[in-house]
Amino acid sequence: MNGLIVLGVVGALGWWGYKNLTKAAEKVSARVRNAEKERQTGAQGTLIEDPETGEYRIKREDE
Repeated sequence: MNGLIVLGVVGALGWWGYKNLTKAAEKVSARVRNAEKERQTGAQGTLIEDPETGEYRIKREDE
């Protein structure tokens, strides 16, 4: 019985680690795609409009 519980915990930790790894890989992949797109177009960042002030600013990586 104890072995089954340990196996379940190890399986759950493995699944959680896999999900976190794929999420991190997707973020890195998106960052690389955006950098490649900026390199091709010669852009130095993506501008987004601030809804409160109406001014444009460069998009931060965490947005």
